[in-house]
Amino acid sequence: MNLDFSFYNWDLISNFVLKGLYFSLMLTVVATIGGVVFGTLLALMRLSGRKWLDVPATIYVNGMRSIPLVMVILWFFLLMPTIIGRPIGAEVSAVVTFIAFEAAYFSAIMRAGIQSIPRGQVHAGQALGMTYGQNMKLVVLPQAFRNMLPVLLTQTIILFQDTSLVYAIGAYDMLKGFEVAGKNFGRPIEAYLAAAALYFVMCYALSWMVKRLHQKIAIIR
Repeated sequence: MNLDFSFYNWDLISNFVLKGLYFSLMLTVVATIGGVVFGTLLALMRLSGRKWLDVPATIYVNGMRSIPLVMVILWFFLLMPTIIGRPIGAEVSAVVTFIAFEAAYFSAIMRAGIQSIPRGQVHAGQALGMTYGQNMKLVVLPQAFRNMLPVLLTQTIILFQDTSLVYAIGAYDMLKGFEVAGKNFGRPIEAYLAAAALYFVMCYALSWMVKRLHQKIAIIR
């Protein structure tokens, strides 16, 4: 097999790859922020002690975690236009799907983080007259976020890897950019190898930074 990567230059990267990389990074950031916010609400619902909040949140989280992400992406992309009566576009569909799907995983992480806070601190807040919401906002959640930060970032790295699945609905992500470049220059194998190498380098570097952060947090404790 004769591999040739000489066709790669800045013009090719700027015209094809960077556009996809921008969408992949944007999707990662938006899905992380939205997933953490929605996931935290789900975690609070599951820990509220009220069945009318706990049961729907548990069904949602367990349901999402038992379905492959690519199936959720395809279902939303294909079924939602039928429900609302108009197409929504691959990019919008990808953003909404990722937020809804990742919220289930961030919910489990935040639930574990909240439960890791000693109950004595919660009781101390209650003794000071704090409501459930004030206790969570001022006492529990800030500590839970710090405890779970390495795990949240690790899940974000996995999310970035999963962004390549939007290829299934035609969204222009980083993998799509490499694929288009490879087809245009007749070098699809080299394009996919370059995409795999870039994914590996970025994810390895991010994992190394998360590991260093975890060590610093452990020292602070």
